[in-house]
Amino acid sequence: MTTAPSLQRSDIAVEGMTCAACANRIQRSLTKLDGVSEARVNFANGRATVVHDPSVADDQLRIAIERLGYEAPISSDHDEAEQRREADLRRRWIVAIVLGVPVVALSMVPPLQFDGWEWVVAVLATPIVFWCGWGFHRAAWMNLRHGTTTMDTLVSMGTLSAWIWSTVVLVGSIGDDTTDGESGMAGMAMGGDGLHIYYETGAVIITLILIGKWLEIRAKRRSGDAIRALADLGVKTARLEDGTDVPVDALTPGTRFVVRPGEKIATDGRVVDGHSAIDASMVTGEPVPVEVAPGDDVIGATVNTNGSLVVEATRVGSDTALAQIIRLVDEAQGSRAEVQRLADRVAAVFVPVAIGIALLTLLAWLAITGDADEAFTAAVAVLIIACPCALGLATPLGIMVGTGRAAQLGVIIKGGEVLEDTRRIDSIVLDKTGTVTEGRMALVEVVVPDGDPDELLRLAAAVEARSEHPIAQTIAAASPSASPPSVDGFVNRPGIGVSAAVDGVEVRVGRRRLFDTVPANVLAAAASAESQGRTVVFAGRGATAEAVLVVADTVKPTSAEAIAAFHDLGLEVTLLTGDNARTARAVGGAVGVDHVIAEVLPDGKAAEITRLQAEGRRVAMVGDGINDAPALAQADLGIAVGTGADVAIEASDLTIVSGDLRAAADAIALARRTLSTIKGNLFWAFAYNAAAIPLAAFGLLDPMIAAGAMGLSSLFVVTNSLRLRRFRGYRASGSAPASRPSPTTSIRNLETIS
Repeated sequence: MTTAPSLQRSDIAVEGMTCAACANRIQRSLTKLDGVSEARVNFANGRATVVHDPSVADDQLRIAIERLGYEAPISSDHDEAEQRREADLRRRWIVAIVLGVPVVALSMVPPLQFDGWEWVVAVLATPIVFWCGWGFHRAAWMNLRHGTTTMDTLVSMGTLSAWIWSTVVLVGSIGDDTTDGESGMAGMAMGGDGLHIYYETGAVIITLILIGKWLEIRAKRRSGDAIRALADLGVKTARLEDGTDVPVDALTPGTRFVVRPGEKIATDGRVVDGHSAIDASMVTGEPVPVEVAPGDDVIGATVNTNGSLVVEATRVGSDTALAQIIRLVDEAQGSRAEVQRLADRVAAVFVPVAIGIALLTLLAWLAITGDADEAFTAAVAVLIIACPCALGLATPLGIMVGTGRAAQLGVIIKGGEVLEDTRRIDSIVLDKTGTVTEGRMALVEVVVPDGDPDELLRLAAAVEARSEHPIAQTIAAASPSASPPSVDGFVNRPGIGVSAAVDGVEVRVGRRRLFDTVPANVLAAAASAESQGRTVVFAGRGATAEAVLVVADTVKPTSAEAIAAFHDLGLEVTLLTGDNARTARAVGGAVGVDHVIAEVLPDGKAAEITRLQAEGRRVAMVGDGINDAPALAQADLGIAVGTGADVAIEASDLTIVSGDLRAAADAIALARRTLSTIKGNLFWAFAYNAAAIPLAAFGLLDPMIAAGAMGLSSLFVVTNSLRLRRFRGYRASGSAPASRPSPTTSIRNLETIS
């Protein structure tokens, strides 16, 4: 978002929002304030982003929010407040379960009923409806004050009407010897004059929806963890050339500091002394450490692997690459469109209609019969029949069963909003390193045109074992020899290679320029490997290169099957990587993606996602690295590989615990199935209630039949949701259906963004 120089941006934490309607109401109110040019309120992360004149203080914005009945704590208290709210919801649903189990048992199981059991149920149900359900009643009152209705209104009115009616019937039956404890269908107790009590209705609704709210706030709280995880990557202190340790905040452009082997680089800078290899995969996604020498630029928070460096700071504070990544993740999360609950959408129409019908029923019966008791009975019957027992189950039960099955399959779904995000996904973008490939270097080939490959590998591995360079360690680990040979006179030439005497024979391992002679057949083998984007290391005895050691990040064995599964789901697949074009082309061709975009850094990845979205695409992004976090947050659906960086996981919507890319296809398929199940639940739950309301309004619906219809609607919701437990996915069959041939891969290289 671009702002004029005279404007400033404020991020205000907002608490107490229960649905997207709350966010819209706050947003409208803030926009009307003098001096405010733009306001965005995000229900998902509980934050209002306001662009305003500097004359408008943050306190004025908080006051405007609090006047609407919400809370706007200072940012430092927001996390603590969210933790308190999560703990409070947990206490309330635990109490609701403890008290609700005997309520349901006594109401639904006739053999458990005894003289006066209705009073026991009333005593147990009362704290559930009023204390456990207080949040719903408070939200309903706030919504009514502003002329809106939501699922909270439905829950509040349904549970309160059931409790009030049951209490009036129960109290009114005192001394009435027609009360015999007889139960009807679904355990609805008979009161005086054959009237029914519905205490367990309120108890069940409050309990289930409290659990759903608790699961939701747990998922929402994690949205801020991505920013905190990114911030923790930074270095706290830096060591100056004179050996003094200073806080990294004290560094200014031009300050020189020392980076020892294994340490993180304190801030963005330029090497002025020393040679080393830098693990910059967090930014570039490139698994091969980058050789650096005086004059080369380095990025803060990347890892110095094996040499000592003196670095001159060039960018500090908010100008560093890491700070820019943090900003990208923050803005992408904050700009995500609010996703309204499906149940709220139903309630937005259903609740006002039900309330209106109940009022019309009351007036009509009074006008026609003049009997206030019959009029009140019919009107309350409408509200009771409209009580969202099945509607209350529809969304949370679908989410609970779906996410539970997902967890069994190694897929973590962060919240109900994610299910909607999968609905119109038509494109999927894949990171390469660690997602499509293994994400670690391995010796994949030893080419010796004239000689014994095992012998050359044994000699090269013996020398490389003395080096700290990551590629050297990869070669050393591949040694075919159980007992290491004798190595003397080890020499390391930074950026060129190493040499030593192995069993008295000089062995060299490194770049081409380390050797005086490189035969044509060895050069041809090296060229062939490099054309596939692989890393080549020469080895030989003396000054002549005899072998080519090929090191590469290998494609995961299940990646091609995963791409086929994405195609089966109707998705267009793009490989997006910071790696070089040759490597990206080779990997993309091997697995059958539709498009390849290479040499892209973090802001470029997020920009590519934005470009696809601007074309009208609904984009899913799969990644595992820190460099993928902005793109994961920007995508309509972010899917993190659980074997990758924590920040990528926190910035995503779905996490696949294993490194098997097919799990991402399973995640999308299961999320779609779960959403479809929830929509089916809501339709049939609504249909049962909608059909019963007119009958109740005309006095044609016997309470016994109404109770049975409500029981059937709940039974349908439960059984329909439990069908999700049978979901198997692509991994269960071992492959994806071949819906179409692998497409021709198109290649596009982006200019590297520095």
